[in-house]
This record gives sequence, C-alpha cells and structure tokens, in this order.
Amino acid sequence: MSIYRLIAFSLFYLLTASSRASAEGEIRLNQTGFYPYAPKFAVVAGPVAAASFYLLNEAKDTVFTGKLGAEQHSSNSNLVTRLIDFSAFSDTGTYRLAVPGAVTSYPFYIRPAVMNAVAIAVLKGYYYQRASMPLLPAYAGKWARAAGHPDADVTIHPNAADQFRPAGTKIPTPLGWYDAGDYNKYIVNSGITMGTLLGAYEDFPEYFNHLSTNIPESGNQVPDLLNEAIYNLRWMLTMQDANDGGVYHKCTNAGFDNMVMPDKARATRYVVQKSTAAALDFAAVTAQASRVLKPFLPALADSCLKASRKAWKWAEGHPGVPYNQDSINKLYSPAISTGTYGDNRFHDEWVWAAAELYSTTGEAAFLRAFEAYLPNTVQLPNWGNVAMLGYYTMLRKDRSSSLSTRLQEDVLKLATHYLDFYSAFHTVMGQSVRDFTWGSNDVAAHQGMLLLFAYRLTRDKRYVNRALENLDYILGRNATGYSFVTGYGSKTPMFPHHRPSAADGIAEPVPGLVAGGPNPGMQDKCKYEFTDPERAYTDQTASYASNEIAINWNAPLVYLANGIEALQQEAGYVKTPVK
Repeated sequence: MSIYRLIAFSLFYLLTASSRASAEGEIRLNQTGFYPYAPKFAVVAGPVAAASFYLLNEAKDTVFTGKLGAEQHSSNSNLVTRLIDFSAFSDTGTYRLAVPGAVTSYPFYIRPAVMNAVAIAVLKGYYYQRASMPLLPAYAGKWARAAGHPDADVTIHPNAADQFRPAGTKIPTPLGWYDAGDYNKYIVNSGITMGTLLGAYEDFPEYFNHLSTNIPESGNQVPDLLNEAIYNLRWMLTMQDANDGGVYHKCTNAGFDNMVMPDKARATRYVVQKSTAAALDFAAVTAQASRVLKPFLPALADSCLKASRKAWKWAEGHPGVPYNQDSINKLYSPAISTGTYGDNRFHDEWVWAAAELYSTTGEAAFLRAFEAYLPNTVQLPNWGNVAMLGYYTMLRKDRSSSLSTRLQEDVLKLATHYLDFYSAFHTVMGQSVRDFTWGSNDVAAHQGMLLLFAYRLTRDKRYVNRALENLDYILGRNATGYSFVTGYGSKTPMFPHHRPSAADGIAEPVPGLVAGGPNPGMQDKCKYEFTDPERAYTDQTASYASNEIAINWNAPLVYLANGIEALQQEAGYVKTPVK
C-alpha cells in the first residue's frame, strides 16, 4: 500500500469509526440527491425515540418537517428502520436531514438532472478500464497512466491449438476493457456488458446522442456510449478465428497479476479454448452492434454481421462445448487460474443470439431458433443467463405478434412482482435474501433496468418510481450506508479490489466504478464487521468477494442512471425540459 493510500485509509478510518461501530441512529439516503418532483425517501437505521424528522437548508434552517414512519424490522439483518418521506418538498438547493437522537445526514441536492454526474461517471468508468492505450490527463485527470497490455503478440495456448494455429502461434488481440479488478479480457462477460450498453442506446438514442463523457473520441459524430462500446467491440472481433468462425473464450495471463499498474504487468498472454458460450455471446453482440452502428459506421456494421453469422455457424457445429478450466488444466500447461466464466447450459445464449440476428436480419431461421430455445420462465440477466436480453431485443423489434404478447407478459410478470414489496430500506432490492450474492449491486441495477423497461412498455409510473428506488439503494439508501459508486457520495468505497486504484499512488480510487456490494458468501476470507446478508461488505482492497469492480456490474447501472436522466421530465420529476 502506498503512503498516500495509507494516509487516506487512516483519515477514512478516523472519520467513519463511529459510524462503523454502531449502525443505530444513522440516516441512510441517496447521497447524490433527488429530483424536485420525484419521490424522496430516506430511512433511519436503528431505533430512535423521536417522532419527527427535519429538513435543513445550508443555513441550518428547518424548511420542512414530517413524521417518521413506523418501525420496520429488516428480514436481511437485525436492523430496525423508520421511513422518512419528504416527497412533498420540491425547492431546489442543498440540504441535510435531521432526526433527534440520530446522526444528521450527509448533504445532498434537490435539483433537475441531479443524477447527471453519476450517470456520466459510470459510463466513463469504462474508459479507465481500457487496455492497450495510455490514459491522458486531458481525459483521465489525475488518474492518467501509461498504456498496458498492447496484446500485439498473444500466444495460442495448447488448449486452443488446431491445424491452422498450432500451440505457440502469435496473434494480435489488442484493445478492449480489463474485465474487473484484474487485467484479463473475457468474451462471456463482455457479452452481457455490451448487450446491456447497446440496449441502453437502443432504448434512449436521443438522450445518448447528446451525452458527452470527455473521452478521446468525443465529438467524432458517433455518440460517446457507442464510441466506448466500439473500443471493446474491436477487441472482440480479434478473438474470432477467421479460419472457422469459432471464438476464443478469453485473453488472459496464466495467473492473476500482482497489485501493479497495467504497464508493469508483463506476464505472457494467451488466448484459450473456443467455447459455445463465447461464440454465441459474440454472435449476439456483433449482430446487435451491426444494427446499432449501421447509421454511423456502415463498414464496421457489415463486418460485424459477417462475423456474427460465422460465429453462429460455428456454434451450430459445436453446440455443446463448455469452457471447463479444471478439466482443461489436467491436460494442458501452463495451467490457467484466472476467471473461468464457465457455463455448460447454452439455451439462454441461443435465445439471445437468435434474437439479435433475427432483429438485425429479419430472417425466419433465426426466429425459429429463438422460439425453439425459449425458456418457460424468465429471470434477471447475468453473465450466466442472458435470455432476458433476447426478450428485450424482440420487444424492441415488435409488440404486435402473438409471440411478442407472450414475451411482454413474461417481462411484466417479473417486473410487477417487484411493485408491492418494500424492503426495510424502502427499495425493491432486498425482496429476497437471494438478492445478496456475489455482485449484489448488479442485481439491484438489473432490477432497476427491468423496471425501466416495463415502464417503457406500459408508461405506468409505478415502474419508473420503483426503479428510482434501486438507484437510491446503490447510492446510499442501504444497510451499509455506502454509496457504492467510487467518487460519488460522502461515504464511498476508498479501497476497491482494482489493481490501478491500489497501485497508482493516488488516495482516491478511479472514479465511476461500482463495487460488488454485500455478499454473505465472503469467499475472500477477509474480516467483515457484519456478516448478515445486507451488511456483509467491507471496504478493503483484498475483498474481491464484496469490493471488486466489474464491467458487467457497471453496465446495468449505466442503463438505470442514464435512463432515469432521460425520463426525468416524462416521469414528472421535473417540470421543464432539461438541456
């Protein structure tokens, strides 16, 4: 740990020691703020004797008061909460909440476009994850760094060798995003990430057409969301073997790097075995990218569709090839010990890839494949189950057929399931203890994304209001009291499991990255102050189980935060257009 991060840790510990020592009497709220005419909720975590709450302006004058809600016992910890509802107050400004017997809240804003900075930050988080290029001060500020991993001469691992590319063959596979806190690049996790980001553009094109994130490509006539996605897309295209259309599962070291900067990580890089999941995720992304990029970069769009068809054809010839790292390591060396993203059930990948190819081409064969693999039930997407992405795409294409009626019913059934339940923190998140898993903030963001999609299908404002609550959850109205986006909020992760943040000598971590969140599995064996499901989180660099970042966790938050910003006037959260 550098001296700067040691000093930061000491200060952070002193400033927050009292709050960590007791969860009683703390006000938990979205630490960024609230739209003027949106629902506005906070909670007091822990028993208090007071009956009322007070809203204070910057001069510490009381500008609004109300009654605390009844005590609610959390089903995911031993916490007791009471609701603060100040939705009736709409004046813009900077405020704090106060409850006698409780700690006064962190400051927050009430104003239009209040989520704009966070929304931009979680998208720009991908820029900081770029491989193969330097991050310059003009775009990265104090987090500027040298280029890492040019990946110009990546080795074909023996487990990926064939007659055209024997073991040891060198291929270029540059660009792309580092997957998480490590420096490897994975097709499967890029799949759901890219599908979510491209879907965000498809749902809110006018909004994203005008959104600038200050990246090197800004102003090039391509929206910045797509500029960022293209950087990873061009890497994904290099992972396809042109000889047969198959797609290598990942570009990786044999083992994880130490906590060093990217340019100091120089271990041999490999591409490993082709897999069915990689081929189908690749086919889905490239088909969707072809459709989305056609107006901007028609030549790239055409190349993407050709690549998609080749990957689909390879998958048809290899319909059941999992990436089983443990089995492979018994046969080949060097052994690979980095992230597996193993998957041996491919119905969901077939559904998604077929949906994207059908939506792009209109060819009946892909529609038949989609229907053949369609599951009986649908669930929130994650890297291991991407069927819902196919549902979203098919509903974007058509809502008049009998098939689309069924798909809409399935999506709305799941979304409506969330409408009437309120956790002790007045959020959708926490409806089930199963919400608290590895990457629980991904669950919260995907719940919010689903609810926004349901709103777009129905224009029922209950859905958008409940989506907003999960954004509140991620930004501080939760059992830990953390705003989980680095750099945004008064109490945010300072020590994410993220190699550049640990090694760069800068006190603050790279901004705009979403920490994984509470995970009672605690697989990293770190010391956690609390072990109950909704509080099993620790802000330590070593905590890869609760405090790592990952590209697939940022993606649904990009959709949720930017979607809320795009809908703020339509949803009635502001009264005049926001420019």
